[in-house]
Amino acid sequence: MRNRLAALFMALLLLIYIVIAGQRAVLLFEAGTTLGIVAGSALIVFPLIAIWALWREIRFGFQTERLVKQLAAEGGLPVENAVTASGRPVREAADEEFPKYKAEVEAEPESWRAWFRLGLAYDASGDRRRARWALREAIRLSRPRA
Repeated sequence: MRNRLAALFMALLLLIYIVIAGQRAVLLFEAGTTLGIVAGSALIVFPLIAIWALWREIRFGFQTERLVKQLAAEGGLPVENAVTASGRPVREAADEEFPKYKAEVEAEPESWRAWFRLGLAYDASGDRRRARWALREAIRLSRPRA
């Protein structure tokens, strides 16, 4: 729930930014100077890039949430034995478990479930970049093939 509120807050901030940037872009275009037109164009392009990035992150969140629910219903989520008081996995314990999930992906490279568990293992070990990469691979593999 906290992540959803954070995403909603960021979307609201982006909306405010887009409105202000749009107003400034119109003023710059109305100036009619070359510099005003170039700056106004930039103020139109940058919010579009921000919207695309925000949409991509929100979609990633919904897709991972869908896979978590499916894996939980199947009983396939990894069990974290050692956690801190805040609920985060203990990094040393996660590092010890990591080779198991890596071997699972090596044995079944087309299994979205294996990739998803590997992404969770990366996250528990503190490697967020690789965690997102593995989760994106799980999302890709979970899609129905044409």
